[in-house]
Amino acid sequence: MAGLTAEQIEQFEAEGYLVAEGVLDPETILDPVIEEYSEVLDSLIHDLYQREEISSLFEGLDFAERFIKVCIETGDVHKQYFDFSLPFQNVKPDTPFWAGQAVLNAFTAESLLDCIESLIGPEIYSNPVQHVRIKPPEAILPKNQFGNPILGQTNWHQDQGVVVEEADETKMLTVWFAFQDVAIEQGPLKVVPRSHRDGLLTHCTNYHGNGPATVGGRQIPEKLFEADRTIPVPVKRGDVIFLTRRTVHGSLPNVSDTIRWSFDLRYNPIGQHTGRVAFPGFVARSRKHPEQELRDAKVWTQNWLNTREKMSKINQGGQIEVQFGRWKEGHPDCEV
Repeated sequence: MAGLTAEQIEQFEAEGYLVAEGVLDPETILDPVIEEYSEVLDSLIHDLYQREEISSLFEGLDFAERFIKVCIETGDVHKQYFDFSLPFQNVKPDTPFWAGQAVLNAFTAESLLDCIESLIGPEIYSNPVQHVRIKPPEAILPKNQFGNPILGQTNWHQDQGVVVEEADETKMLTVWFAFQDVAIEQGPLKVVPRSHRDGLLTHCTNYHGNGPATVGGRQIPEKLFEADRTIPVPVKRGDVIFLTRRTVHGSLPNVSDTIRWSFDLRYNPIGQHTGRVAFPGFVARSRKHPEQELRDAKVWTQNWLNTREKMSKINQGGQIEVQFGRWKEGHPDCEV
Protein backbone atom coordinates (compact mmCIF):
# COMPACT_ATOMS: atom_id res chain seq x y z
CA MET A 1 0.00 0.00 0.00
CA ALA A 2 1.36 3.40 -1.00
CA GLY A 3 -1.21 5.69 0.57
CA LEU A 4 -0.46 9.10 2.02
CA THR A 5 2.74 10.22 3.70
CA ALA A 6 2.95 11.14 7.36
CA GLU A 7 3.32 14.79 6.33
CA GLN A 8 0.16 14.65 4.22
CA ILE A 9 -1.83 13.05 7.04
CA GLU A 10 -0.57 15.71 9.44
CA GLN A 11 -1.64 18.47 7.05
CA PHE A 12 -5.09 16.92 6.64
CA GLU A 13 -5.62 16.70 10.37
CA ALA A 14 -4.31 20.21 11.02
CA GLU A 15 -5.91 22.08 8.12
CA GLY A 16 -9.03 20.00 7.51
CA TYR A 17 -8.23 19.35 3.86
CA LEU A 18 -5.53 17.90 1.64
CA VAL A 19 -4.75 18.02 -2.07
CA ALA A 20 -3.03 14.77 -3.03
CA GLU A 21 -1.44 15.09 -6.45
CA GLY A 22 -1.53 12.39 -9.11
CA VAL A 23 -3.56 9.82 -7.18
CA LEU A 24 -5.73 8.75 -10.12
CA ASP A 25 -4.21 7.67 -13.42
CA PRO A 26 -6.01 9.65 -16.16
CA GLU A 27 -5.71 6.97 -18.84
CA THR A 28 -6.79 3.91 -16.87
CA ILE A 29 -9.26 5.44 -14.40
CA LEU A 30 -10.59 8.78 -15.66
CA ASP A 31 -10.72 8.26 -19.44
CA PRO A 32 -12.93 5.11 -19.18
CA VAL A 33 -15.43 7.13 -17.11
CA ILE A 34 -15.49 9.84 -19.79
CA GLU A 35 -16.10 7.19 -22.46
CA GLU A 36 -18.89 5.62 -20.40
CA TYR A 37 -20.59 8.96 -19.80
CA SER A 38 -20.24 9.79 -23.50
CA GLU A 39 -22.53 6.84 -24.20
CA VAL A 40 -24.99 8.08 -21.54
CA LEU A 41 -25.01 11.53 -23.14
CA ASP A 42 -25.42 10.01 -26.60
CA SER A 43 -28.48 8.08 -25.42
CA LEU A 44 -29.97 11.22 -23.85
CA ILE A 45 -29.35 13.24 -27.01
CA HIS A 46 -31.06 10.65 -29.22
CA ASP A 47 -34.08 10.60 -26.89
CA LEU A 48 -34.30 14.40 -26.90
CA TYR A 49 -33.92 14.52 -30.67
CA GLN A 50 -36.69 11.97 -31.20
CA ARG A 51 -38.95 14.06 -28.98
CA GLU A 52 -37.98 17.12 -31.05
CA GLU A 53 -36.62 18.90 -27.99
CA ILE A 54 -33.27 19.58 -29.69
CA SER A 55 -32.46 20.45 -33.30
CA SER A 56 -29.42 18.23 -33.83
CA LEU A 57 -27.52 15.19 -32.59
CA PHE A 58 -24.43 17.39 -32.29
CA GLU A 59 -22.23 14.70 -33.77
CA GLY A 60 -18.51 15.33 -34.14
CA LEU A 61 -18.27 17.31 -30.91
CA ASP A 62 -16.57 16.23 -27.69
CA PHE A 63 -18.47 15.54 -24.48
CA ALA A 64 -18.26 19.07 -23.09
CA GLU A 65 -19.35 20.70 -26.34
CA ARG A 66 -22.30 18.33 -26.80
CA PHE A 67 -23.37 18.74 -23.18
CA ILE A 68 -23.35 22.53 -23.46
CA LYS A 69 -25.35 22.42 -26.70
CA VAL A 70 -28.02 20.29 -25.01
CA CYS A 71 -28.18 22.63 -22.01
CA ILE A 72 -28.59 25.68 -24.22
CA GLU A 73 -31.34 24.20 -26.39
CA THR A 74 -33.33 22.56 -23.59
CA GLY A 75 -32.72 25.03 -20.77
CA ASP A 76 -32.00 22.04 -18.53
CA VAL A 77 -28.82 20.49 -17.11
CA HIS A 78 -30.33 16.95 -17.06
CA LYS A 79 -28.21 16.16 -14.02
CA GLN A 80 -30.21 13.11 -12.92
CA TYR A 81 -29.31 11.17 -16.07
CA PHE A 82 -25.65 11.14 -15.04
CA ASP A 83 -25.88 10.87 -11.26
CA PHE A 84 -25.11 7.71 -9.27
CA SER A 85 -27.64 8.69 -6.64
CA LEU A 86 -31.38 9.31 -6.53
CA PRO A 87 -33.24 12.50 -5.57
CA PHE A 88 -34.40 12.96 -2.00
CA GLN A 89 -38.08 12.96 -2.97
CA ASN A 90 -40.55 12.50 -5.83
CA VAL A 91 -38.72 9.42 -7.10
CA LYS A 92 -40.57 7.70 -9.94
CA PRO A 93 -40.27 4.14 -11.32
CA ASP A 94 -38.27 5.50 -14.25
CA THR A 95 -36.20 8.17 -12.50
CA PRO A 96 -32.82 7.91 -14.29
CA PHE A 97 -29.44 7.33 -12.69
CA TRP A 98 -26.12 5.85 -13.80
CA ALA A 99 -24.04 3.26 -11.93
CA GLY A 100 -21.72 1.92 -14.63
CA GLN A 101 -18.63 -0.24 -14.39
CA ALA A 102 -16.13 2.51 -15.17
CA VAL A 103 -17.71 4.68 -12.47
CA LEU A 104 -17.50 1.85 -9.95
CA ASN A 105 -13.88 1.23 -10.95
CA ALA A 106 -13.10 4.86 -10.14
CA PHE A 107 -14.84 4.56 -6.75
CA THR A 108 -12.70 1.52 -5.94
CA ALA A 109 -9.39 2.41 -7.59
CA GLU A 110 -6.60 0.88 -5.52
CA SER A 111 -4.55 4.08 -5.47
CA LEU A 112 -7.55 6.00 -4.16
CA LEU A 113 -8.45 3.41 -1.53
CA ASP A 114 -4.82 3.37 -0.35
CA CYS A 115 -5.09 7.10 0.43
CA ILE A 116 -8.47 6.67 2.08
CA GLU A 117 -7.09 3.84 4.21
CA SER A 118 -4.39 6.22 5.44
CA LEU A 119 -7.12 8.49 6.84
CA ILE A 120 -9.93 6.22 8.09
CA GLY A 121 -8.46 2.73 8.27
CA PRO A 122 -8.60 -0.46 6.18
CA GLU A 123 -12.32 -1.27 6.54
CA ILE A 124 -13.78 1.17 4.00
CA TYR A 125 -17.44 1.69 3.11
CA SER A 126 -18.60 3.69 0.09
CA ASN A 127 -21.10 6.10 1.63
CA PRO A 128 -24.12 6.86 -0.62
CA VAL A 129 -23.86 10.61 -0.02
CA GLN A 130 -22.34 11.04 -3.45
CA HIS A 131 -22.88 12.94 -6.68
CA VAL A 132 -21.42 13.69 -10.07
CA ARG A 133 -21.25 17.41 -10.83
CA ILE A 134 -21.23 18.41 -14.50
CA LYS A 135 -21.41 22.17 -14.26
CA PRO A 136 -21.79 24.17 -17.50
CA PRO A 137 -20.69 27.79 -17.71
CA GLU A 138 -22.96 29.85 -15.46
CA ALA A 139 -23.72 32.22 -18.35
CA ILE A 140 -25.87 29.56 -20.04
CA LEU A 141 -27.53 28.07 -16.96
CA PRO A 142 -31.25 28.49 -16.26
CA LYS A 143 -32.07 30.59 -13.20
CA ASN A 144 -33.92 29.71 -10.00
CA GLN A 145 -36.66 31.80 -8.41
CA PHE A 146 -34.00 34.04 -6.87
CA GLY A 147 -32.38 34.78 -10.23
CA ASN A 148 -29.30 32.68 -9.57
CA PRO A 149 -28.01 29.89 -11.84
CA ILE A 150 -29.26 26.36 -11.17
CA LEU A 151 -26.26 24.10 -10.53
CA GLY A 152 -24.08 27.17 -10.18
CA GLN A 153 -21.55 27.90 -7.46
CA THR A 154 -21.93 25.80 -4.33
CA ASN A 155 -22.77 27.66 -1.13
CA TRP A 156 -20.84 27.36 2.12
CA HIS A 157 -21.54 24.11 3.94
CA GLN A 158 -20.07 21.24 5.92
CA ASP A 159 -20.76 17.72 4.72
CA GLN A 160 -21.83 16.69 8.21
CA GLY A 161 -24.58 19.28 7.82
CA VAL A 162 -26.38 17.33 5.09
CA VAL A 163 -26.77 14.06 6.99
CA VAL A 164 -28.95 13.11 9.95
CA GLU A 165 -27.82 13.39 13.56
CA GLU A 166 -27.28 9.64 13.84
CA ALA A 167 -24.17 10.04 11.66
CA ASP A 168 -22.61 12.80 13.74
CA GLU A 169 -19.92 10.50 15.10
CA THR A 170 -19.27 8.80 11.78
CA LYS A 171 -15.73 9.36 10.55
CA MET A 172 -17.00 10.48 7.15
CA LEU A 173 -14.39 11.45 4.58
CA THR A 174 -15.13 13.61 1.54
CA VAL A 175 -13.26 12.71 -1.65
CA TRP A 176 -13.38 15.13 -4.62
CA PHE A 177 -11.71 14.85 -8.01
CA ALA A 178 -12.23 16.27 -11.50
CA PHE A 179 -12.00 14.87 -15.02
CA GLN A 180 -10.03 17.78 -16.38
CA ASP A 181 -7.71 20.41 -15.01
CA VAL A 182 -9.81 22.87 -13.00
CA ALA A 183 -8.54 26.44 -13.14
CA ILE A 184 -9.94 29.34 -11.13
CA GLU A 185 -12.31 30.41 -13.90
CA GLN A 186 -13.92 26.94 -14.00
CA GLY A 187 -15.14 27.21 -10.43
CA PRO A 188 -12.94 24.96 -8.26
CA LEU A 189 -13.65 24.17 -4.64
CA LYS A 190 -12.94 26.84 -2.05
CA VAL A 191 -12.12 25.81 1.50
CA VAL A 192 -11.66 27.48 4.86
CA PRO A 193 -8.54 25.95 6.46
CA ARG A 194 -8.88 24.88 10.09
CA SER A 195 -12.65 25.51 10.09
CA HIS A 196 -13.20 21.85 11.02
CA ARG A 197 -12.04 22.69 14.55
CA ASP A 198 -15.17 24.74 15.30
CA GLY A 199 -17.69 21.88 15.24
CA LEU A 200 -20.93 21.71 13.29
CA LEU A 201 -22.28 25.12 12.26
CA THR A 202 -25.85 26.20 11.51
CA HIS A 203 -26.98 25.74 7.89
CA CYS A 204 -29.70 28.22 6.89
CA THR A 205 -32.29 27.94 4.12
CA ASN A 206 -32.70 30.84 1.65
CA TYR A 207 -30.26 32.94 3.65
CA HIS A 208 -29.60 36.44 2.25
CA GLY A 209 -26.67 37.49 4.40
CA ASN A 210 -23.86 36.04 2.27
CA GLY A 211 -24.74 38.15 -0.76
CA PRO A 212 -27.35 37.97 -3.54
CA ALA A 213 -25.40 35.43 -5.64
CA THR A 214 -25.73 32.79 -2.91
CA VAL A 215 -29.45 33.03 -2.18
CA GLY A 216 -31.47 29.93 -2.97
CA GLY A 217 -29.90 27.07 -1.10
CA ARG A 218 -28.93 25.80 2.33
CA GLN A 219 -25.73 27.51 3.53
CA ILE A 220 -23.67 28.59 6.54
CA PRO A 221 -23.74 32.31 7.29
CA GLU A 222 -20.27 33.78 6.86
CA LYS A 223 -20.61 35.48 10.25
CA LEU A 224 -20.24 32.02 11.86
CA PHE A 225 -16.73 31.31 10.57
CA GLU A 226 -13.61 33.13 9.42
CA ALA A 227 -14.50 33.57 5.76
CA ASP A 228 -11.46 35.79 5.18
CA ARG A 229 -9.27 32.66 5.47
CA THR A 230 -10.89 31.18 2.34
CA ILE A 231 -8.60 29.78 -0.32
CA PRO A 232 -9.52 28.41 -3.78
CA VAL A 233 -8.27 24.92 -4.64
CA PRO A 234 -7.56 24.56 -8.37
CA VAL A 235 -6.42 21.05 -9.30
CA LYS A 236 -4.87 19.03 -12.09
CA ARG A 237 -6.49 15.99 -13.65
CA GLY A 238 -5.69 13.02 -11.41
CA ASP A 239 -5.39 15.05 -8.21
CA VAL A 240 -7.74 14.28 -5.31
CA ILE A 241 -9.02 16.64 -2.61
CA PHE A 242 -9.77 15.13 0.81
CA LEU A 243 -11.96 16.99 3.32
CA THR A 244 -13.09 16.25 6.85
CA ARG A 245 -16.81 16.13 7.52
CA ARG A 246 -16.66 19.48 9.31
CA THR A 247 -14.48 21.49 6.90
CA VAL A 248 -16.38 24.54 5.65
CA HIS A 249 -16.24 24.63 1.88
CA GLY A 250 -18.11 25.62 -1.27
CA SER A 251 -17.16 26.37 -4.85
CA LEU A 252 -16.51 29.36 -7.05
CA PRO A 253 -18.72 30.08 -10.09
CA ASN A 254 -17.81 28.56 -13.44
CA VAL A 255 -17.15 31.65 -15.54
CA SER A 256 -15.24 29.74 -18.23
CA ASP A 257 -16.61 28.62 -21.60
CA THR A 258 -16.53 24.88 -20.79
CA ILE A 259 -17.85 22.46 -18.16
CA ARG A 260 -16.44 21.67 -14.73
CA TRP A 261 -16.89 17.93 -14.24
CA SER A 262 -16.19 16.26 -10.90
CA PHE A 263 -17.05 13.38 -8.59
CA ASP A 264 -18.04 14.28 -5.03
CA LEU A 265 -17.81 11.08 -2.95
CA ARG A 266 -17.94 9.98 0.68
CA TYR A 267 -16.35 7.07 2.53
CA ASN A 268 -16.54 5.94 6.16
CA PRO A 269 -15.38 2.98 8.26
CA ILE A 270 -17.54 -0.11 7.78
CA GLY A 271 -20.31 -0.35 10.37
CA GLN A 272 -20.69 3.37 11.00
CA HIS A 273 -23.94 5.19 10.20
CA THR A 274 -24.01 6.61 6.66
CA GLY A 275 -26.44 9.41 7.44
CA ARG A 276 -28.63 8.38 4.54
CA VAL A 277 -29.84 4.85 5.27
CA ALA A 278 -32.50 4.85 2.55
CA PHE A 279 -29.72 4.75 -0.05
CA PRO A 280 -27.39 1.79 -0.71
CA GLY A 281 -23.69 1.94 0.03
CA PHE A 282 -21.19 -0.88 -0.36
CA VAL A 283 -17.94 -2.29 0.96
CA ALA A 284 -15.14 -0.71 -1.05
CA ARG A 285 -12.26 -2.37 0.81
CA SER A 286 -12.04 -4.84 3.66
CA ARG A 287 -8.80 -6.40 4.83
CA LYS A 288 -10.83 -8.63 7.15
CA HIS A 289 -13.42 -9.79 4.61
CA PRO A 290 -12.23 -9.05 1.06
CA GLU A 291 -14.96 -11.33 -0.31
CA GLN A 292 -17.48 -8.62 0.67
CA GLU A 293 -15.93 -5.98 -1.59
CA LEU A 294 -18.18 -4.85 -4.44
CA ARG A 295 -16.60 -4.79 -7.88
CA ASP A 296 -19.54 -5.73 -10.15
CA ALA A 297 -21.51 -2.74 -11.46
CA LYS A 298 -24.49 -4.97 -12.26
CA VAL A 299 -24.90 -5.65 -8.55
CA TRP A 300 -24.45 -1.96 -7.74
CA THR A 301 -27.03 -0.97 -10.34
CA GLN A 302 -29.50 -3.54 -9.01
CA ASN A 303 -29.10 -2.14 -5.51
CA TRP A 304 -30.11 1.27 -6.81
CA LEU A 305 -32.97 -0.20 -8.86
CA ASN A 306 -34.29 -1.86 -5.70
CA THR A 307 -34.04 1.45 -3.85
CA ARG A 308 -35.81 3.28 -6.66
CA GLU A 309 -38.65 0.78 -6.57
CA LYS A 310 -39.05 1.14 -2.81
CA MET A 311 -39.00 4.92 -3.00
CA SER A 312 -41.48 5.12 -5.86
CA LYS A 313 -43.97 2.55 -4.59
CA ILE A 314 -44.54 2.05 -0.89
CA ASN A 315 -47.71 1.84 1.17
CA GLN A 316 -49.94 2.05 -1.91
CA GLY A 317 -48.20 4.96 -3.53
CA GLY A 318 -46.72 6.74 -0.54
CA GLN A 319 -43.30 8.36 -0.76
CA ILE A 320 -40.10 7.90 1.17
CA GLU A 321 -38.49 11.29 1.57
CA VAL A 322 -34.84 11.22 2.53
CA GLN A 323 -34.19 13.48 5.48
CA PHE A 324 -30.94 15.39 5.41
CA GLY A 325 -31.55 18.72 7.11
CA ARG A 326 -31.77 19.40 10.83
CA TRP A 327 -32.29 23.18 11.10
CA LYS A 328 -35.72 24.78 10.96
CA GLU A 329 -36.66 28.16 9.59
CA GLY A 330 -36.21 31.03 12.02
CA HIS A 331 -33.01 29.85 13.70
CA PRO A 332 -31.31 32.83 15.45
CA ASP A 333 -28.06 32.21 13.51
CA CYS A 334 -30.00 32.79 10.28
CA GLU A 335 -31.05 36.34 11.08
CA VAL A 336 -29.42 38.84 8.76
